[in-house]
Amino acid sequence: MQTSSGKKHDTFAEDVLKGLSAQPKFLSSKYFYDDEGSRLFQQIMDLPEYYLTRSEFEIFSTKTNEIFEAFTKNSKEFDLIELGAGDGTKTAVLIEYFLKQNVDFTYSPIDISQEAVGVLTTKFKAEFPDLKMKAKTGDYFRILETLKSESARPKILMFLGSNIGNFSAEDSIAFFKNLRGVMNEGDLLFVGFDLQKDPRVILAAYDDAQGVTAEFNLNLLRRINRELGANFDLEKFSHYAIYRPNECAARSFLISRADQNVFVEILNRTFHFNAWEPIFMEISQKYSLEMIEDLAENCGFEVSENFFDSQRFFVDSLWKVF
Repeated sequence: MQTSSGKKHDTFAEDVLKGLSAQPKFLSSKYFYDDEGSRLFQQIMDLPEYYLTRSEFEIFSTKTNEIFEAFTKNSKEFDLIELGAGDGTKTAVLIEYFLKQNVDFTYSPIDISQEAVGVLTTKFKAEFPDLKMKAKTGDYFRILETLKSESARPKILMFLGSNIGNFSAEDSIAFFKNLRGVMNEGDLLFVGFDLQKDPRVILAAYDDAQGVTAEFNLNLLRRINRELGANFDLEKFSHYAIYRPNECAARSFLISRADQNVFVEILNRTFHFNAWEPIFMEISQKYSLEMIEDLAENCGFEVSENFFDSQRFFVDSLWKVF
């Protein structure tokens, strides 16, 4: 355990206790992204089945000027704040273009992974020496609380990659209302949404042939072992993904392959797993344009403009405060 971050581990332990004590069992997907989880997700984004990253990258590459015009319609000065920045590959396309336009902006990437923030900062400082950066590490739900008074300039918040799809309907509303609470009139929100499409295309993205997504899910058990002193045997769990068209959502599970007990030292608790019992890991919601408009309206926003890839697999939706 890392004694310098006891509060973080207390929260992690509490959430693991809550999830493994529930029926059915679950674990929070927000804990996927330790340093190893972030590395695995970078691999997932390069998989042939994982269309999401390619689709959004296409939007950024082909709609760059349109996005720039929309961002700077009311102000040529702004703070660009990216929540869950990852490796910044897509964002680099925008930043390169913005710098060429000589607009005055600051880029603040926020990620829960210190390694991801460090890699991104090093990469961008080398690639864009003139870029003004204010990188931050931590849970962006907490960091958001400081944003409202941090700068008088308009803020453009970016939440890309269909990260919002990992939230339940209730949590997505709470998240956007929380964002709305730290935004001022004139601020913008740029959100990536994975759109509804052929269910077989969607399912393949969450159950790749190489097994990287399975390893990504199993890594959370490895993290619980390392940080909370558990004794999960990863060989006794397997990844399983489904897509439910009636819910427009993909779901991921880890399945116990045997009747077994798992002890978590920091909780001083033993959890029993029946053979073939699932642990619910993640939901990946897919959206229609009507769902996006309703979500924006319910949370105090108005859809200003939508940017699509050529297959209309994905949309980056620009919202303004109202």
